[in-house]
Amino acid sequence: MNTVASSDAASMKHNPAHSVANGQPYLPPSDVPTIDAGQGIYFDFNWGARVLLPKQAEGRWRATLTDLDNSTIIFQGDLEEGHLSSTKKFYIRFAVDVQRIAPDGTETRVLHHEFDAQDNYVLVQLPVGTLGDTLGWFPYVARFAEQSGARVICTLAAVFIPLFQKAYPGIQLMTKEELENSPLRRQIYATYNIGLFFDDTDNINQPCDFRYVGLHRTAGYILGVDPAETPPKIVIEDDTRPIKEPYVCIATQASAQCKYWNNPGGWHGVVEFLKKRGYRVICIDQRPFNGSGIVWNHIPNGAEDETGNKPLAERARWLKHADLFIGLSSGLSWLAWAMGTKTVMISGFTHPNNEFHTPWRIISWHSCNSCWNDPRHQFDHADFLWCPRHANTERQFECSRLISTDIVTHSIADALDM
Repeated sequence: MNTVASSDAASMKHNPAHSVANGQPYLPPSDVPTIDAGQGIYFDFNWGARVLLPKQAEGRWRATLTDLDNSTIIFQGDLEEGHLSSTKKFYIRFAVDVQRIAPDGTETRVLHHEFDAQDNYVLVQLPVGTLGDTLGWFPYVARFAEQSGARVICTLAAVFIPLFQKAYPGIQLMTKEELENSPLRRQIYATYNIGLFFDDTDNINQPCDFRYVGLHRTAGYILGVDPAETPPKIVIEDDTRPIKEPYVCIATQASAQCKYWNNPGGWHGVVEFLKKRGYRVICIDQRPFNGSGIVWNHIPNGAEDETGNKPLAERARWLKHADLFIGLSSGLSWLAWAMGTKTVMISGFTHPNNEFHTPWRIISWHSCNSCWNDPRHQFDHADFLWCPRHANTERQFECSRLISTDIVTHSIADALDM
């Protein structure tokens, strides 16, 4: 039985990887479903199929939830009153049926509704302010809008709205706070929450574990659209070339040490290799150094410093005209992908399936690898030195430490047709 039925609102379990400032990653649905079916019955598809049934003077209700695409009745039960909510919160093409059962056993259908998003408001919530997640997920929001014909509202961090607004005029982009105070909230037909649900062992929020299908493709599964990857469209006002000389952009910083290229001389060798071949090497990280405790990572010697808290549109401008981008499994690599820039990606802690495809994805299969995509290990965002298999041993971070400079420069040469 895949539902909860009670006189109170059903609990809705979610275990997101990230949170927003107030501790709630998603704007919750209203207590009362948004669609008035008459006779005191309300329903919608906000966080699953929801049906509110009032108390009758006599008799009872029989409610049925059906997965139309799988021809499967996932719940059927009799109750005098209550709030029925499906356990599954991802996209399912539900049918909602309600019958009144009189005391003498006579059955009367009072509601039959098949999910149809066409021309209805559908909310898709992207709860985090991280660059890679949002860039990876947004194309699936656009695909859902196109295929469903829904009037899609997408809530996301304000910093991303300027990147998408002109490219996707048919999608209403809002922050969570803007929607919270908008009258549109009471008109939402369905809601889907995108995220990385680490503890979702019962597949309540996602049909399959994101670690199996990839950070970005999980959004396709949650929204019920083709999970094939495609980069998002980005329109920036100033797309002029920032410098005349040929240049390559690099980004060497990350939010955890496992994401770094931990070969001590790796970046120095890359910078030297490129400069000898006539390229200016531009570092576009947000920070020139980053770390925690006694472990700190600095901008590579010889790279030109374009770090700083600059608008994403400015980063996109530099990437658009770069001959190549070299980075890690981090947000600026996803931005390079979105801008159509050739990308060399260095990562050992993730499996290549986790990110977008690039012919120049570098991983060492001769060392420990892919712990991020191993469901036996849950990533600890609070532990900067997270290394679940080899922490505090000589093998810590070997996944990237054993990636040699030579293999990276070989990929660079191939990407630049040297």
